[in-house]
Amino acid sequence: MMQRRISLGEITPLLRFFGGATYDVALFVVCWLCAPNLFAADFAHEVHGSCLDVLREGVRSDEFWPSIHAAEALTLAGHGEEVRELLEPKLKTETDDQKRCGLSRELVRAGDHSKAAVMLRILAGDDEYGHVHAAESLYKVWEIGDGVAMRRAMAQTKNANLRLMAAGALARCGNPAALKLLRELIGDDDPEVRRLTAWLLARIGDSSDIRVLRHGLKQADTDFARCYFEHALAMLGDEAGLKTLASNLDHDDPTVRVYAAVFAGEARATSLTPRLIQMLDDPTLDVRIRAAQSILVMSQAKPVDDDDEIVSDVFPATDDNPRYSEGSIIALKDGSLLYATTEFIKGGSDFSSAQIVARVSMDDGRTWSPQRILQKNVGNKNVMSATLRRLSLPAGEDGPIGMFYLVKNGYDDLDVYLRVSHDETNSFGDPVLVSDKPGYHVMNNDRVTALSSGRLLVPVASTADVHQVNHFVSHCFLSDDGGKTWRDSRESIDLPQRGAMEPEVFETADGRVGMILRTQLGYIAVSYSADGGDTWSKPTSLGVTAPEAPATLRRIPATGDLLLVFNDNYEAGAGHGGKRTPLTLAVSSDDGKTWSSHQNIEDRKDQTYAYTSLTFVGHRAVMSYYVEEKGRISSRFRSIPVRSLYEEQ
Repeated sequence: MMQRRISLGEITPLLRFFGGATYDVALFVVCWLCAPNLFAADFAHEVHGSCLDVLREGVRSDEFWPSIHAAEALTLAGHGEEVRELLEPKLKTETDDQKRCGLSRELVRAGDHSKAAVMLRILAGDDEYGHVHAAESLYKVWEIGDGVAMRRAMAQTKNANLRLMAAGALARCGNPAALKLLRELIGDDDPEVRRLTAWLLARIGDSSDIRVLRHGLKQADTDFARCYFEHALAMLGDEAGLKTLASNLDHDDPTVRVYAAVFAGEARATSLTPRLIQMLDDPTLDVRIRAAQSILVMSQAKPVDDDDEIVSDVFPATDDNPRYSEGSIIALKDGSLLYATTEFIKGGSDFSSAQIVARVSMDDGRTWSPQRILQKNVGNKNVMSATLRRLSLPAGEDGPIGMFYLVKNGYDDLDVYLRVSHDETNSFGDPVLVSDKPGYHVMNNDRVTALSSGRLLVPVASTADVHQVNHFVSHCFLSDDGGKTWRDSRESIDLPQRGAMEPEVFETADGRVGMILRTQLGYIAVSYSADGGDTWSKPTSLGVTAPEAPATLRRIPATGDLLLVFNDNYEAGAGHGGKRTPLTLAVSSDDGKTWSSHQNIEDRKDQTYAYTSLTFVGHRAVMSYYVEEKGRISSRFRSIPVRSLYEEQ
């Protein structure tokens, strides 16, 4: 005799009866009682469908914020494309900045990272109405742009909620001072400040915060205030907090139930799943949405630890391709990483045939797509040394991608070109000549800098003929129209011996431009420009000893500090002033006057490391560099949490 399918509604009372057991036990008993042919997979499918029904009803609701929460849950359940189709038209017509933040946030979460620019513009704008929502929304999706507006928001004291949310966003992206501030504010006299701080520490704190959260719980004088501390404790693994979170699922206040439902999933409290299934019928829409979200989240595999280092040789050297070097990495609008590098063919000389190739990662660099050609060899010798950059300002998240590269025809003919992509590197426009003057112009990989004014700077080291005159002077090619036209700077920089080589430029905190240089003098040199890269001061030492090797310098968005990547191994009298090992990171909190937090990320004596690219994606510093061993050169990817830059070694 055939047995009918048992509905979710019929199973719910049984789940309530067995709700004190673990979810797996309750599910087994219910299935066993209901019918011999009712398997767990059938029930899980039924629950999954019911959750999606709740979310699809919610995302179309006239209640704006519950609809945004439903969009979040749909994305977490793997339906980001559906969310983008629903929310994109709404963002185009919405005029309220707070709602625009909610829509943009969920579009970012759903895979369109270009919408971070909407929130960043609101945060940086003069109208204060949307500032708190912008900071909170950016915090939720791990976005801070260049960090300038967010650091300014944390520094102000006029708006306490804005300061808190900005501190949360910066702490999540690796700023130790921001995390320290939050841990101070958990003891603030203002109960509202304490409550919101507990909400932030729930996600970015650790077990060391349990003691102060327990103290804050004792001070809370309403159930609503207490639930913030109780749920934070549950998130950090406190047993008493987990028990209270469970009881809050049955609280009379629907707002408390909402928070309990969402934190049950984030704390991965799987034993609460039977109660969450019951809550799919709660009279409050937002409770139903958050319950559905948590059920779906807990049905998925536990997320990969996001605090680990990710390292892999994405482009390993082979017999046919003995050298992969000079790479650049950029985050695409869908959240993937595109990693471009130079592939040399048959030989490893700077004058061997080469082209620019790329791979894509959809999981932050853990795995990579097959290789494709990004730029074919159009030179008599090669093309090499890619730089990938967004060309729009101020934040650059929603602009086209520029690919800068070198075309080498001979010892006296090396030029920089630019091609622009308006479809996330699927195709590129016609090449634009950047270095419009005769000679051999070296621009290292990953070197182009966009100033806050909008000006693009291409730093090059030039000589008339590298074979006959192996001495370089450094200068910049400048563009004030997004890369359409270029001109040379009015002055160049020179140094003794082989000269001023392989320049890197950066914008200083006071609005000047700094240029660091490879030298044969036993140190990294630096020069400054007060007019956007046209004229330059006499170069001096950066205060960092180094061999004759390139260095990379970038500003850390979360802190505003400078991060230097170089070879900390100067040996007077040795060839090139010493080997290119170790590969070292150093941080400056005073705009390059002093350097601290030295740590080696590579230090093998039988390998050398150089030509680093560096960018920041969320809370991570993302790098590529060459690894030379026994005459072969591979291109390595490394991604490290920004917070690790400030940890004691």
